[in-house]
Amino acid sequence: NIGLARQSCIRSAHPLLPSPSPSHTQARRHRPGTATYRHGIRTLPATMNTRPPIETAPSTVVLSVSFNNDASCFSVGLNSGICIFHTKSCLLKASRDFNAGIGLVEMMGTTNYLALVGGGRQPKFSSTKTIIWDDMKGRVAIEIASLTPVRGVRIGRNRIVVALQNSVRVYSFAKPPDLQSVYETTDNPLGLVAMSDKTIAFPGRTVGQIQLVDIGTGNVSIIPAHSSALRAIQVSPDGELLATASEMGTLIRVFATSNCARLAELRRGVDPATIFSLAFSPEGTKLACTSDKSTLHVFDVPHPKKPMTAPTSPTVSQMAGSGILAGRPADDGKGRWGFLGKIPLMPRMFSDVYSFSSAPFEAGDDPLIGGLPMSDQTTLGTTRPQKGVIGWITEDSLVIIGAGHDARWEKFVISKGEDGRRYVVREGWKRYLGSAS
Repeated sequence: NIGLARQSCIRSAHPLLPSPSPSHTQARRHRPGTATYRHGIRTLPATMNTRPPIETAPSTVVLSVSFNNDASCFSVGLNSGICIFHTKSCLLKASRDFNAGIGLVEMMGTTNYLALVGGGRQPKFSSTKTIIWDDMKGRVAIEIASLTPVRGVRIGRNRIVVALQNSVRVYSFAKPPDLQSVYETTDNPLGLVAMSDKTIAFPGRTVGQIQLVDIGTGNVSIIPAHSSALRAIQVSPDGELLATASEMGTLIRVFATSNCARLAELRRGVDPATIFSLAFSPEGTKLACTSDKSTLHVFDVPHPKKPMTAPTSPTVSQMAGSGILAGRPADDGKGRWGFLGKIPLMPRMFSDVYSFSSAPFEAGDDPLIGGLPMSDQTTLGTTRPQKGVIGWITEDSLVIIGAGHDARWEKFVISKGEDGRRYVVREGWKRYLGSAS
């Protein structure tokens, strides 16, 4: 009893003070929860909790993941700052604590410049500002203000591309930045925009269409890629190929950027799925795809300037003697269904081109961070975390990165089995936030 303890202490320190009589105590009876005064000393009731609340530090959460232009590094935005890792080894390269959220990070190659957008529940910067951060000097180098929240950013040595809800704006990489071009788009809540040294690709004004901008000439080409809204777009490293997927997630289409001709139509599967990521291999001869089915698919793709890898017939098996379950082995493109694909009037799925191999990856089961649906006012990093973001290391090895609380790095390799077929095998994985602590 706090009150009795304090009175006992007072009598010990002052022996001349009389003990309170029962009648005196009854006279001083008070309402529960209020303080009393005895001999000038304020006494708190025993029922009052005077301890301050214990607040635990929030756990680190990855809000976004992206690779630099050659996928040699990947950067993550955290609810407390940023981290940059080497892709091949998943070793921490650099980090900065902002004590606030970064919802988007884009690297300019391997330079000290980063494009940042605030995000999470306590954003470092406004969601309507694109910040070019000089990490060597530890300060803001360029600031671009927009009227609506930023949805995506791409950064090159000469330009900054900002994707908003209904437009894409191209600025010069200068201080102050010069607005060079503005392109209207259909609703683009995912901030879809892809860039190479030659081209910039982003949604068109009509659902399912792509606008392809030639950086050298400024010419704009329109590609009617899909009949439904776009979910993912990607340009090959050399800028020669464009891959697109719609919100249906069953078909991936590949186009030549030089003449907008459709080179291939690839079938991920029959059931609808949410495409997480598309990525071309360094030489542009393979295309990888991930989806909410927690499956990695790898396709051979025709390249206008390079020969296509010779395929073999399909089957499903296990790497001999490896003990590692591999994915579906190499496909002959249109041979998965055998003679069924050659019968006239059969459904198109029997003649479509499928992946030459596939393997499961860990998508995790992160809860919604904030639980907000994506809209024109949603802050980056408050919706479901990114999963299945692909980056190629070599022509035959790639990694998949996930965001959220359960942030993982997984490495896959493409190798030939004893039967001569190609398999995608997971070589290793780790929770990469452990190396950032």
